[in-house]
Amino acid sequence: MTQRVLVTAGAAGIGRAIAEKFLSDGAQVAICDVDQEQLDAMAVEHPQLITKRADVTNEAEMDAFLQGLEADWQGVDVVCANAGTGGPAGRIETLGYAEWQTCVATNLHGSFLTCRWAARLMRAQGSGLICLTSSTAGQMGYPLRSPYAAAKWAIVGLTKTLAMELGEAGVRVNAICPGAVTGPRMDRVIANEAQARGQDEEEVRLSYVKGVSMKTWVTAQDIANTISFLASPAGAKISGQILAVDGHTETLAP
Repeated sequence: MTQRVLVTAGAAGIGRAIAEKFLSDGAQVAICDVDQEQLDAMAVEHPQLITKRADVTNEAEMDAFLQGLEADWQGVDVVCANAGTGGPAGRIETLGYAEWQTCVATNLHGSFLTCRWAARLMRAQGSGLICLTSSTAGQMGYPLRSPYAAAKWAIVGLTKTLAMELGEAGVRVNAICPGAVTGPRMDRVIANEAQARGQDEEEVRLSYVKGVSMKTWVTAQDIANTISFLASPAGAKISGQILAVDGHTETLAP
């Protein structure tokens, strides 16, 4: 049976890698994103892909997108609640409430809207996999990144709870905790942190690798491969797990 897969924030970075991995595995894939230019590029490159501009924090936009998808598919097999943002960098006393709210909303509230829809469909059909994107920041403290860490810890709590709620219905729920993933998003994070710390960007970049046992960065493809495994028959009994794909983070950048 062909899997029906939804990926939020699927036009770039980790989300794009997840979407392309499932496409290569023969799945039907739908993505949403706020970046219309990236969505258009994905649509040209992958004509079979369903693309829609939708903000995961906007209930009306998400409801319209998800209801349309439900009408087309009549169900869903894999949902990757992947949308997130790095948020501001700085000590908590320097942060504005609006930037705190934006970070938490994108990382957490968007996952709620996505998972609420997925849970209803998957419970009714008696099967499915929900994967939420947390972070190694959802497993340990992260100085100068309090809104991001708080939201990613909340994702872990949401994952554990949904695994309990949906397990008897045959639905699995797991969280992936990427480490430092190469790409433009991490470049922006490093630039913000360097400014907050008063350090050179290269110094900050090296500190990430220094705190990892394998002394390596992670790629978006590493994350996509892990989720593909969870969605395969080999992952059929894996649920309620918080899976770090990070080369083993010992300490986050101070």
